[in-house]
Amino acid sequence: MEENQTAKDVCACCRHKNTPRDEKEQKQIENRINRIIGQLNGIKNMIEDNRYCGDILIQIGAVESALQNLGYIVLQDHLQTCVVEEVRKGNETIMEEAVELIKKLK
Repeated sequence: MEENQTAKDVCACCRHKNTPRDEKEQKQIENRINRIIGQLNGIKNMIEDNRYCGDILIQIGAVESALQNLGYIVLQDHLQTCVVEEVRKGNETIMEEAVELIKKLK
């Protein structure tokens, strides 16, 4: 980041990890995302089929849980790689970003 920029000023979609994920970890994340997409498609089909609201809500809860777990995996990777690397470089503001990310993940 430039001197006058904060973590919020930098477009998150424009940054890349300094430490790439290993192939196994990447595959596991992709598999989780594909399962979540499948669950979302299932919910869409349930709504189109006019299924019972309670059944749909149960599936929505399952998707929320799956997304939360995916978020924890990505957060752990972020803390163990990106944050550690930035702290070693002397970037103390990375901790503020990490706290904000944790708050957003809930």
